[in-house]
Amino acid sequence: MALLEAKGVNVVYEPNRGQKIWSVRDVDLTLEQGEFVGLVGESGCGKSTLGFALTRMLRPPAHLEGGVIAFDGQDIATLEGEPLRRQRRNGFAIVLQSGMNALNPVRNIRHHFADIFRAHARGGEDLASRALSVRGAALLESVQLDPGVLDSFPHELSGGMRQRVSIALALALQPRLIVFDEPTTALDVIVQGAVIKTIKDLQAEKSFTAILISHDLGVVLDATGRVMVMYAGRIVEDQPSKELLRGPHHPYTEALLGCYADPRADEIHLGGIAGSPPDLSLPQAGCSFAPRCPLAEDICREVDPELTALGSGTVACHVRARESNAETKVRP
Repeated sequence: MALLEAKGVNVVYEPNRGQKIWSVRDVDLTLEQGEFVGLVGESGCGKSTLGFALTRMLRPPAHLEGGVIAFDGQDIATLEGEPLRRQRRNGFAIVLQSGMNALNPVRNIRHHFADIFRAHARGGEDLASRALSVRGAALLESVQLDPGVLDSFPHELSGGMRQRVSIALALALQPRLIVFDEPTTALDVIVQGAVIKTIKDLQAEKSFTAILISHDLGVVLDATGRVMVMYAGRIVEDQPSKELLRGPHHPYTEALLGCYADPRADEIHLGGIAGSPPDLSLPQAGCSFAPRCPLAEDICREVDPELTALGSGTVACHVRARESNAETKVRP
């Protein structure tokens, strides 16, 4: 059984009465135990919202609008209160984009660990101050930080150190699924690489399932074993990382790869994607990428394509699906 299986997940923002913004639209995905999966797409495509939905961390004006999120076989989309807390306790965690967004600026790091351990303590568990400090120090060491950081306040730490503290806090209850929501945002390139390496090493060592959310396709391809590409609230391609790098199927994925340059090349040519993402507060007719797609046909503007099997992954594209079917028919 998969660790997490989502079907028909929709997330709606309602900033004003009568206005609905469909940030996540009819998403299906499956995560196996121990997988490291990337989720990539342009800003505003719904990546972070999907991560918050899968961990039941959505807050108004966002809310789930139907769908099933089965974690260990139980639909957590319907859980509230104490049943949801029990599922979170050893189930899943999220690392936010910026350490300062996750840390209380007027409390030192020791208090952050104490808050987690006490909030989720089981009956009879040792909550003595010394025991909490030992556990917190061990978690900091696991992310290559000195235990002395326990007595530091967030503003005394660098951006990279704050992000490592956030990762250590996420590991505190030994979750089986961790969502890393753009964990290297606002960090310089050297620190980005160090943080991503820490995440990869921890995931390999502890075998938790991980989702790495990023707009940087290069980082995702390097770090993860499988990539899901998101556009306008939908998953439009899902492939093993190596296969996607060799040959993306969806025109949007091809365009994304065209925006990155090989630093080893003698000549660097950067591409771009013409047009703008659609307004998700308006009804979407057909494929959302059709207005920007060089391969778009009439059917693309009229019918929203479903995810279909193609190669070792899946793609939501009428043209690619038809080409694949035609190729299959002509094979001897």
